[in-house]
Amino acid sequence: MSESKTPTPTPAGDTYKGWVFKWTNYIKGYQRRWFVLSNGLLSYYRTQAEMGHTCRGTINLATATISVDDACNFVISNGGAQTYHLKASCEVERQRWITALELAKAKAARMQAESDDSGDDFSPSSPPTAPGQGGGSQNSEVQSALRTLGSKVEDLSTCNDLISKHGSALQRSLSELDSLRMTGEAGDKIRQVTERATLFRITSNAMINACRDFLALAQAHSRRWQKALQAERDQRVRLEETLEQLAKQHNHLERAFRGASQANATADNQSASGPGKGEASDDDDNEFFDAMEEAPEFITVPADPQFHKRSSSNVSGFNSENCPDDQSLNEEPLAMNQESPSQELVPLRKRRTKISDKPNYSLNLWSIMKNCIGKELSKIPMPVNFNEPISMLQRLSEDLEYHELLDKGSKCQSSLEQMCYVAAFSVSSYSTTVYRTGKPFNPLLGETYELDRRRESGYRSLCEQVSHHPPAAAHHVISNRGWTLRQEITVASKFRGKYLSIMPLGTIHAIFEKGNNHYTWKKVTTTVHNIIVGKLWIDQSGEIDVVNHTTGDRCHLKFAPYSYFSRDVARKVTGVVTDKDGKAHYVLSGTWDEKMEFSRVMQSSRGENGSEGKQKTVYQTLKAREVWKRNPLPEGAETMYYFTSLALTLNELEEGVAPTDSRRRPDQRLMEDGRWDEANSEKQRLEEKQRGVRREREREAASQRTSSQSEEAVDEDSLTDPSLKSAPHDSHKALWFERSEDPITGEQIHIYKGGYWEAKDRGSWEECPEIF
Repeated sequence: MSESKTPTPTPAGDTYKGWVFKWTNYIKGYQRRWFVLSNGLLSYYRTQAEMGHTCRGTINLATATISVDDACNFVISNGGAQTYHLKASCEVERQRWITALELAKAKAARMQAESDDSGDDFSPSSPPTAPGQGGGSQNSEVQSALRTLGSKVEDLSTCNDLISKHGSALQRSLSELDSLRMTGEAGDKIRQVTERATLFRITSNAMINACRDFLALAQAHSRRWQKALQAERDQRVRLEETLEQLAKQHNHLERAFRGASQANATADNQSASGPGKGEASDDDDNEFFDAMEEAPEFITVPADPQFHKRSSSNVSGFNSENCPDDQSLNEEPLAMNQESPSQELVPLRKRRTKISDKPNYSLNLWSIMKNCIGKELSKIPMPVNFNEPISMLQRLSEDLEYHELLDKGSKCQSSLEQMCYVAAFSVSSYSTTVYRTGKPFNPLLGETYELDRRRESGYRSLCEQVSHHPPAAAHHVISNRGWTLRQEITVASKFRGKYLSIMPLGTIHAIFEKGNNHYTWKKVTTTVHNIIVGKLWIDQSGEIDVVNHTTGDRCHLKFAPYSYFSRDVARKVTGVVTDKDGKAHYVLSGTWDEKMEFSRVMQSSRGENGSEGKQKTVYQTLKAREVWKRNPLPEGAETMYYFTSLALTLNELEEGVAPTDSRRRPDQRLMEDGRWDEANSEKQRLEEKQRGVRREREREAASQRTSSQSEEAVDEDSLTDPSLKSAPHDSHKALWFERSEDPITGEQIHIYKGGYWEAKDRGSWEECPEIF
């Protein structure tokens, strides 16, 4: 019954823990439990050792009520099924908990109100809505600091209210003590006054600690802002020096131009040739002279766009460097001009631009996920309330949202420039995930999805679910604009309590007909934050190596994870394109949810040591050019699962698709129509049907293995057949893909074997299984 001697933080801190007696039942009565108050959540355990693995219960204080029964007892209830009847060892200890709980409740309610009011505003629990320029990032940092300071002021206000409350109680006790005669009750009242004074001292200490935290935070940010101000002053001095240098160079160029003009005029007066030819020759000389004067400044100072274009057209030495950059600006009209007239006259199908609005159904995710910590996400039965009305196969097809990057890459003469477009394409596939917190439907085994956009965009795409445990989907895209894309993605996911990690496994291949360049890369880790409390938000983090196996070129991309304390732009992506010798040619920078830019490297050098003691490389580049920019979301996207224009068309019914196509999946169709209760029932039916089919295949495979083992002789060829060696217990074979070894990576993957589009042209789907 004694209180733990372990020192605990003061009530003004963010965490409070200790032993409290909790009412269990009428047989056992009050039992000693270890309670932990952190981040607005009150959790309890049987012992301290259970904190690492087993939580017996948690209640959110933001919506809870706290009431006091008597000197030692108090009750916490959320108005629903959760009510804790607690008992402290003494009134002083009870009041310590009451003070800590009231502080935590006020802070949790404040955070919840800010989350509801500000939406996607920058806060400690959610990243900025969109990455901005340097000024926007600094403004967000100032706003977040002000919010933190405001939170501390609120803590001081709460402590002030508690001090007033306890001070009034102490005053009442003193008044009662004065009115008493010296009887036997005097001793009890004196003890009561002592306890009241102790409570007053505890609350005062809490307020003092809050003041100390406020002061320390203000001092820390003051030093930080002073450093930022000094950095801005230094930058201004450097800019002034640069402007002065530019002014001197401008005067020098003007004098050189006037001298060359006078020389040209003299030469024209003495020349016997035609004026047209002589003027053209002199213009070429002038252009070359200007380019040679301006060329050294390209490293640090961007040239005038018109002058830059004029010099690049006359100087062969600069043409190879500048043409790829200029070409990226005019690529779209070139691609349009390559279309045949007959294709332009054919009317294209009008795709839908709207789906049914998402119903507003409330469901507690924690009530479902709390028993699933550490399990594979694909094995957790989930209602459609957490889904979006497309399947994982359709989500894979969304990678083609910015297929024009590969179209432009197929026209590049340089493999290094082509690498920039492929790297930008690998980043662009994440732009659709910034607001998409819904989970795609897990495809049924044998489910397919086709995306035929030959007339609009020149490509055909086919996906098939080739494995269920682990879930794996094979994807193949062929374009008549000179490229092929294929991948097999297996998704591994783990629920960690506060966040969900999604790790795509597998290699993506892009092959270009021109130059036979073969690129490979992998995907980064996707993290869904605030699973329990707060607004869900998604982050991408990790590194990607895009490798050209034909030339040895490489692009290393780094996705910076979101950090509340970082001064960089949120969702930042950086990369460097190098050749087979490791020499840098291009620098990529941007964000995975907005845009990417690339700059040609003119010179590189070793700079000063970084924060980890590693020497940084300094790249001197030409002016950055935009290589990719995200398309705006359609109007009303917030009520349509934040789907892009392409995603809105993915589940649109089409004639002639296979019976196994995701568009024909009934539970997904019901969810899109807003009939979620029927969709949940249909989803359970389909999953149970799939389990029955899988058990039947496993029984057949087991009987075949038994019969093969009973044979006296085994064919020697069967011992060396890799397909027999690696045959899984589940004997399912994909219909349109076949398993083989990848010649580039050596992985066992599924590669498209053909036949699907021919079957569609014939309208012959006899081989397709009945999965729906």
